[in-house]
Amino acid sequence: RGRGHRSPRPGRHVSQLLSVWGATAGQKHAPLTIHVAIVCAGYNASRDVVTLVKSVLFHRRNPLHFHFITDSIAQHILSSLFHTWMVPAVKVNFYDADELKSEVSWIPNKHYSGIYGLMKLVLTKTLPSDLQRVIVLDTDITFATDIAELWAVFHKFRGQQVLGLVENQSDWYLGNLWKNHRPWPALGRGFNTGVILLLLDRLRKLRWEQMWRLTAERELMSMLSTSLADQDIFNAVIKQNPFLVHQLPCFWNVQLSDHTRSEKCYKDVSDLKVIHWNSPKKLRVKNKHVEFFRNLYLTFLEYDGNLLRRELFGCPSETDHNSENLQKTLSELDEDDPCYEFRRERFTVHRTHLYFLHYEYEAASDNTDVTLVAQLSMDRLQMLEAICKHWEGPISLALYLSDAEAQQFLRYAQGSDVLMSRGNVGYHIVYKEGQFYPVNLLRNVAMQQVNTPYMFLSDIDFLPMYGLYEYLRKSVVQLDMANAKKALVVPAFETLRYRLSYPKSKAELLSQLDMGTLFTFRYHVWTKGHAPTNFAKWRTATTAYRVQWEADFEPYVMVRRDSPEYDRRFVGFGWNKVAHIMELDAQEFEFVVLPNAYMIHMPHAPSFDITKFRSNKQYRICLKTLKEEFQQNMSRRYGFAALKYMTAENNS
Repeated sequence: RGRGHRSPRPGRHVSQLLSVWGATAGQKHAPLTIHVAIVCAGYNASRDVVTLVKSVLFHRRNPLHFHFITDSIAQHILSSLFHTWMVPAVKVNFYDADELKSEVSWIPNKHYSGIYGLMKLVLTKTLPSDLQRVIVLDTDITFATDIAELWAVFHKFRGQQVLGLVENQSDWYLGNLWKNHRPWPALGRGFNTGVILLLLDRLRKLRWEQMWRLTAERELMSMLSTSLADQDIFNAVIKQNPFLVHQLPCFWNVQLSDHTRSEKCYKDVSDLKVIHWNSPKKLRVKNKHVEFFRNLYLTFLEYDGNLLRRELFGCPSETDHNSENLQKTLSELDEDDPCYEFRRERFTVHRTHLYFLHYEYEAASDNTDVTLVAQLSMDRLQMLEAICKHWEGPISLALYLSDAEAQQFLRYAQGSDVLMSRGNVGYHIVYKEGQFYPVNLLRNVAMQQVNTPYMFLSDIDFLPMYGLYEYLRKSVVQLDMANAKKALVVPAFETLRYRLSYPKSKAELLSQLDMGTLFTFRYHVWTKGHAPTNFAKWRTATTAYRVQWEADFEPYVMVRRDSPEYDRRFVGFGWNKVAHIMELDAQEFEFVVLPNAYMIHMPHAPSFDITKFRSNKQYRICLKTLKEEFQQNMSRRYGFAALKYMTAENNS
C-alpha cells in the first residue's frame, strides 16, 4: 500500500466502523457521510491541502463532504481541481472567507497564518445550520488511517462535551520556554487545534459565538494579541469551561513542531493515526521516527491521484451530472474502431491544478498587455529559465506531469533564482493520464488562465527575441488590434546549434541566416508550415504586411484573449496547430506579419510522440482520419466559406 504503510490488523476497528456505517436495520446500504472543514487561503496552502486530501481519500470507505473556507485564490484552484479530479462519493462546498473577515479582524494576531488563522472560531456561523458535526483539520495534516475511526469518537462525547481535541505536545502554554514568556491561559499544557471534532448543534445552543468573543475581549486587554491564532482563544475558553472538552488520544494529532515531546504519546508507529507537520521546518524536525513520518508524507505527496477515483465498495455512488455525461459519451464510441484510443483521449478529463506556485500579476491598465502561452512536459523544464530571460511579461504555462514529477518541478522551481524572482508566471499542472500527449488540451488550459487582453501563442522550445513583449504591446496600438480581427505573425527561425549567440537585432539575425547559423523554421523538413510568412519579403520589410492562409500554415501568432481554442481531437504529434490556424482563418482573422519580430527554435531531442508518429503506421492513418473529420466539421460549421479547406491540396 505504498511506502511506509502497515496493513491494519484484521478486526481491529470493526466495532467502531459498524457504528460509522450506520448499520441499523433500516440503513444497511447507506454509509454515513463524513464532513470535514478546512480553512485554506492562498497558493501554498492550496497545494499543501492536496496531500491531506489524498491521505484521507486513500484510507476512506465512506462518502466524504469537504467544506472549504477559502479566499478567492484557493477557491479558484480547488474548485477546478475537484471538478477535474472526479472522485466518486465526494462533495465539496466553498465558503467565502472574505465575508467572514469582519467577524475576526478585530483580533490582533501575531501568527503567520494571519486573519485566516482565526476563522475556525466562526464555523458555527459559517457552516450550514443543519450540519450537526464536523471534523476540522489544518492543511498540514497527514492521515495514516481511515477518517471514519475519528468520526466514531463523536459517540464517546458525554455530558456537555462539544469539542474533541488532543493535548498540546509542546511546553508553550506552560510558559517556561524562555524568560518572561507569557502565553495565553490554558488548562495544563493546553490543546492543539490542528484537529478538532466540533458538535456544531450543541455549540450553537451554548451560544458559542458569544462565549469566545467575551473571552477574547477580556484576555486581549492584557495580552494585546494572539500568538497562536484561534488556538489561544479556544484554550482560554476551555480554561474557564473545562467540561466542554473531550480529550482525544494523542495519536489523533501527533505534532511534529520544534518544542514537542510527541514521542511520549505513542509506543509504536503502527499506533499513529494523524501526523501534524506544524513546524516551519516541516520535514527536518527532530524525532526518532522522522523517517517513517517523512515516508508516509512523501507517499501521499507523490501518490498518483488518479488512483483515488476508484468507486467505493458497497457504496451506492451518486454520480454527478458531469460524470454521467462522460460515461454516456464514451459508451457511444466504438471500441473496435482502430482509432478508438485517439477518439477517447478527446473526452478524457485530466485532473488539473491551476497556479501550482505563487502568482502575482495585475494586467497593465492601458489594455495592450500580452501573455506568452506555452505547454511542456518534464523533458523541457530546462527551457523555462531561458524563456524568462527573453520575455519579461506575464506567462501562462500548462505542464503535463505525474504527481511525482510535479514535486520534482516544485523543487526545481524553488531552487531557481530566475523562476523565484518572477511572480507573473502561472504554472498550471495537468496530470498525466492515457497514452497520448494532450497537446491541445494543455494549450487550452494555459489560454483559459490568461488575464491580459492579448496572448502570444508560442511553444516552449522557442526563444522570443529580446524586447518582443514591448514590441507586441506597441503593435496592439499601431495595428488597432482592439477593433480588428487580426492574428499577428511572429516569423519563426531555428538553429541546430546548442550554443547560439542569440541575435540582438534583425540585422544580426539576417547575417546569421546568410552564414548558415540560422535557418527559417523547418525549411528542410516541412516548408509548407511557414511558407506563407514570406521570408523573402520579411527580409526587407519595414512595415507590417498581410498574408493569405494556405494549406498547412502554422505560424506563431498573437491574438485577442477571446480567440477560439484549440481542437482537442489532435493529440500527440501532427496537425494540432494547423487546425487552430484554419479555425482562425474560417473566423475571418487577418494574418499580419510583423517586420521586426522574430523567435528562434532551440534544438532538443525529438519528443516521444514524433517518434511514435514516424514509426507507427496506425498512428499516421488515424491522424489522417481525424484530419478529414475536422475538415468535414469545418464545412458544416462555416458552410461555403470552408470549401477551400476541403479542396486545398491536402497531401501533407
